[in-house]
Amino acid sequence: MRTQSATGPTPGTLPAREHLPVGAAGRPVLDVVIPVHNEEKDLEPCILRLHEHLSRTFPYGFRITVADNASTDGTPVVAAGLAGELPEVRAVRLEQKGRGRALRTVWSHSDAPVLAYMDVDLSTDLNALLPLVAPLISGHSDLAIGSRLARSSRVVRGPKREFISRAYNLILRGSLAARFSDAQCGFKAIRREVAERLLPMVEDTGWFFDTEMLVLAERAGLRIHEVPVDWVDDPDSSVHIVRTASEDLKGVWRVGRALATGSLPLARLARPFGDDPRDRRLAGVPRGLARQLVGFCVVGALSTLFYLALYSLFRTGAGPQLANAAALLVSAVANTAANRRLTFGVRGRDRAVRHQAQGLVVFGIGLALTSGSLAALGAVGGDPAHSTELAVLITANLAATVLRFLLFRLWVFPDSDSTARTSR
Repeated sequence: MRTQSATGPTPGTLPAREHLPVGAAGRPVLDVVIPVHNEEKDLEPCILRLHEHLSRTFPYGFRITVADNASTDGTPVVAAGLAGELPEVRAVRLEQKGRGRALRTVWSHSDAPVLAYMDVDLSTDLNALLPLVAPLISGHSDLAIGSRLARSSRVVRGPKREFISRAYNLILRGSLAARFSDAQCGFKAIRREVAERLLPMVEDTGWFFDTEMLVLAERAGLRIHEVPVDWVDDPDSSVHIVRTASEDLKGVWRVGRALATGSLPLARLARPFGDDPRDRRLAGVPRGLARQLVGFCVVGALSTLFYLALYSLFRTGAGPQLANAAALLVSAVANTAANRRLTFGVRGRDRAVRHQAQGLVVFGIGLALTSGSLAALGAVGGDPAHSTELAVLITANLAATVLRFLLFRLWVFPDSDSTARTSR
């Protein structure tokens, strides 16, 4: 049973996901957008085939929206004719090009609770459409994507496009830590209340639009459902691969920089407490302790290596105390920033200076422990070997690490889950 917060949802966040009611009067449940530019040849057979499939298999009301973005051929005439012939079809005309612009415009003004889009060539088998939108209708997921790279997908396309697609997804995984498998498949859906908050954050108006949307949704903790699809490449596709790849790489750089600086207000995409089973608390178990311990240990191990490397570097031109203080100061700033973001989930610039100041206090305690250890070693051994100094410093740092975690959790980043929700 879903538990709710005693204080209710945080202002500005998304409501809890609920199953959409059956047979809601006055509006369709699903709005499928077909963005087109100069597609007078393929548009009519695409719409007729999609309309027939939805009429025969889809158990809810639906709408098909043709989003014509600045076509210069007979596409607007074909779209208007289809809209006049089929009650479930409408045509929207935009005077500027851009698939992302077309999707944002139509989705932002649609009254359907589930919004989807697919390419006009219908390369994706339509039998995947109901599995795509079902998790959104049921309230299980926030977004859904078709994946050509899933193990059970069946794909027919040339080696060039296969290589480009896999290389692009590897770039996303390496640079933006994306976990979804196929960013470019033209077969996606989103719940409307999510789109209302998410689309204003998406800057791209072209082919990178849906990649940016997915990256931001994933970073905000929204649930993305993936559906294996059967997909046959369109040999007559008008997509300019080199230009599209260049624009995509520019988008990857822009989004990566925005995420690194914390300039995106991802907190407004958060679900209320209790909507996720991970929010349930167990008696006697501090929330998030296990995850924080793992994150802190990973950051601590890397920080220790960084500290020892700096100490060895500074030691070549300074005494042990000065080298230790300088190395510990630099590594402490990096350690606080890493733990703030990775261990305790605090994003954005809010209270960042305060956290660093508190981290420096913790640094002072660590400095006292390590400096005191070095002083004691000098008093006992006179002129100890460098390896002995390192051994003593490692032991002192282990003791300081335990204290540092307790201070970070209880003083620097108390109640970090709620802090992350308000400062992301």
